[in-house]
Amino acid sequence: MVTKQDIREEKWNYLAQQKLGRFPFPLQNRIPNFKGAEKAAHFVTTMPEYQEAKVIKVNPDSPQLPIRAQILKDGKTLLVPTPRLKAGFIMVKPEWVPHGEERKAASLSHIKSYGKEIPLSEMPRIDLFFTGSVALHRDGRRVGKGEGYSDREYAIIRELGNPDVPIIGTIHSAQLTELDIPRDPYDLTVDYIATETELIKTNSPYKKPSGILWDLVTEEELEEMPVLREIRDLTKRKHGEEDSNE
Repeated sequence: MVTKQDIREEKWNYLAQQKLGRFPFPLQNRIPNFKGAEKAAHFVTTMPEYQEAKVIKVNPDSPQLPIRAQILKDGKTLLVPTPRLKAGFIMVKPEWVPHGEERKAASLSHIKSYGKEIPLSEMPRIDLFFTGSVALHRDGRRVGKGEGYSDREYAIIRELGNPDVPIIGTIHSAQLTELDIPRDPYDLTVDYIATETELIKTNSPYKKPSGILWDLVTEEELEEMPVLREIRDLTKRKHGEEDSNE
């Protein structure tokens, strides 16, 4: 039976051999940057879901830099998770970015100069959610780099009361796979795939996480990601207030 790691290794190696990747190198052990990322981002901007969205969460990886910059150019609010979710999310409002500096503001090395880290209690409602991927299946199943951050980020916004929103993955067409990707209950699936050549609607039959599966969260994870402890306390307080109002 094929494993997610088998699929990762195959895609990383293929992109490298065919010279379809681009800086940063090596492509291994990361969400690989790919040639044509700007074209994939352009396909997304034609979607009504994108055009109507006001607040968009995008992963901080290099291949999604074009869409992060475009979000700011289009006058929308950008939310980017901090590395390893150590400090939750960084918010960048378009009015905070001088004209012509959108790409710089959307880059991981400069984003904190333009945006600000926000506590979970101040998280705005998110309308659209981008995730980085190593491989995607046309039915919406996804393989990330193996650390589970996108799954956790989506579970966090649902735990905070955000409704189910469209999930988009931008990848090179070579990252599409027909292999039978194994699925866990907390795995995120995508609704749309944008490549350098097309926009695919997955019509995924798989349910997305509706919140954090607390039984699977370890003490080590609570230490590594203070945001998890914060959200647990927030939800406990919320439920306590609801109980006292009954």
